[in-house]
Amino acid sequence: MTAMHRRAFLTLLGAGALSGPARAQQLGRTYRLAILSPTPTPSESERSTATILIPKALTDLGYAAGQNLVVDVRYADGRQERLPGLARDLVRLRPDVIVAISLGSARAARQATGVIPIVFYGNFDPLAAGLVTSLARPDGNLTGVLIAPAGTLAAKKLELLTEAVPRATRIALLVPDDPAIRFQVQETQQAASTLGIKVLVTEARERDYERAFAAIASQRPQALFVAAHTYFVRDRKRIIELAARHRLPAMYEWPEQVEAGGLMSYGSSLPGTTRRVAVYVDRLFKGGRIADLPIEQPAEFQLAINLRTARALGLVLPPSLVARADRVIE
Repeated sequence: MTAMHRRAFLTLLGAGALSGPARAQQLGRTYRLAILSPTPTPSESERSTATILIPKALTDLGYAAGQNLVVDVRYADGRQERLPGLARDLVRLRPDVIVAISLGSARAARQATGVIPIVFYGNFDPLAAGLVTSLARPDGNLTGVLIAPAGTLAAKKLELLTEAVPRATRIALLVPDDPAIRFQVQETQQAASTLGIKVLVTEARERDYERAFAAIASQRPQALFVAAHTYFVRDRKRIIELAARHRLPAMYEWPEQVEAGGLMSYGSSLPGTTRRVAVYVDRLFKGGRIADLPIEQPAEFQLAINLRTARALGLVLPPSLVARADRVIE
């Protein structure tokens, strides 16, 4: 079964689960969903962000804004210190469920309420972060959907990047100004040590990518590893433009970043994982218990490669690598 067919099957399965009495019961009341995100508000043209994809997935499950669903979203505009206050604002609205995007949002939501169910979403280890004590049977009021299993996929992505750029012994790691990113940094550095590669960490503070790339260029790396973070999905076009300007072959998290001109990505499906968040929200709306909703980890991942970008960089990718790609942009 292809990835596209699997996604279609999940959508049909979710829609089928709402037929008959369940759908009638759902349409009989209005549910309130709160979403907390550390990112800036997306532009009108932006469609590939979790705050847009999750409500959209809920419409596929039978919910309609203004009819049986109210969605309240709060954006921290890249300022982590705003998350606790925004979480308290959302709790005062008495939502049925809170979706917390990123580790910082999950922590802020947990501090704001111990009663309202919270579904977190992101690329982090909830056990190491102290959010839960069990993935199989979450305690308290938190469960979630993870982007990657048992870590952040940093080791596999670094391995693929060095396969694409065999000469790379110095790789720049672009990270956001988010303290939670340290888990990815640690994992990447450990993988780099095994591969005999030096990782040069550069932080993009306050979305100042021009300054970050100037710092990266001064270190003369042979490739770029873009950390998996919601900021970098939101700002992918600018990051990809600067990577091209500095002629840096780069590894990203999502196929959407490769579609926008990035060289390659390895990870789960953005629409697929956000759809799973919507499924969890739906179950909680219907009275499901947190303890019965194990923290989900994706089991399938996609390698995407943009050959147009490779040619623009003068990079000849190994045929064996291209052959393994799930998606190739010619």
